[in-house]
Amino acid sequence: MSQPIVDQLSTLLASTYTLSLKTQNFHWNVTGPMFTSLHTLFEIQYNELATAVDEIAERIRTLGVRAPASYSEFAALSVVEENSVDISATDMVRELAQDQQKIADLANTLVGIAGEAQDEATASIATDRLLVHEKAGWMLRSHLD
Repeated sequence: MSQPIVDQLSTLLASTYTLSLKTQNFHWNVTGPMFTSLHTLFEIQYNELATAVDEIAERIRTLGVRAPASYSEFAALSVVEENSVDISATDMVRELAQDQQKIADLANTLVGIAGEAQDEATASIATDRLLVHEKAGWMLRSHLD
């Protein structure tokens, strides 16, 4: 077990969970002329994130460490900040795109850490997450053009 890998996985888990909750919040509360497309996009994205949370947590457990699993642990570890105020649909999209990039950066760092430790399973998960977050960010940014 490599502590840097577990630490990065824990941050990835907390950030992914927080982004899932934030995306679901925006799904419920989006309004305006982009409602239908954003409501649908946000639902697709939070469902994907919910699945990812389980995969990341199970990898941490596979490495023999307790996975963080509480709101307080997630708040302390996450690079994504919650949003509980009313904002415009455009601001929702902008925030989520920035958050997707933050998590892509985490995943990219994890690819390197796992590669150095010759932990191909973690590197594979991180690479998959990197691709998902880059694509999700692109889809969100496309609404801002």
